[in-house]
Amino acid sequence: MNILYIHGLDSKLSPEKKAILSQFGHVSSPDIDYYTNPSAIDSILQEIKGGNIDVVIGSSIGGFAAYYVSLAIEKPALLFNPALKERSVAQEVPTFYRRSVDLKLFILGAQDEVVDPAHTLGFLSLALNEFTDYHIHIRPELTHNIPLDAFEDAVASFFKLLDRK
Repeated sequence: MNILYIHGLDSKLSPEKKAILSQFGHVSSPDIDYYTNPSAIDSILQEIKGGNIDVVIGSSIGGFAAYYVSLAIEKPALLFNPALKERSVAQEVPTFYRRSVDLKLFILGAQDEVVDPAHTLGFLSLALNEFTDYHIHIRPELTHNIPLDAFEDAVASFFKLLDRK
């Protein structure tokens, strides 16, 4: 299985989180400078073109990018506190529309002060349709940062959901 991990604004995929993901397949994580590249999603799509990606995972602004990349390549996604409604740096929102029949698991921190979970839920309510396979987990203890144990639990849940399909 080929896993694409898209990091957040001022972060990278940590070795510990990469080790968790590596239990499920080969992990690639492009280095993205969101500050200087307002077309990050297009850049990612160009970078992975023909790359045979099976799942997309992202966090924060990387969750925003992962959401649209997963729609574009029609693959399942695990999204941690995705900045779907608003972002602190300018990013182009793709204009393509695809009906998502692939699994999307959203992990939202109820204590997140960076990406308001209520805004994410509002965005998702407008994206729902008869083809949607969205699973939303609101974790009351989570802030914007995803601790290793919560990351590991979410990844295990995501791959269990995929196995059931």
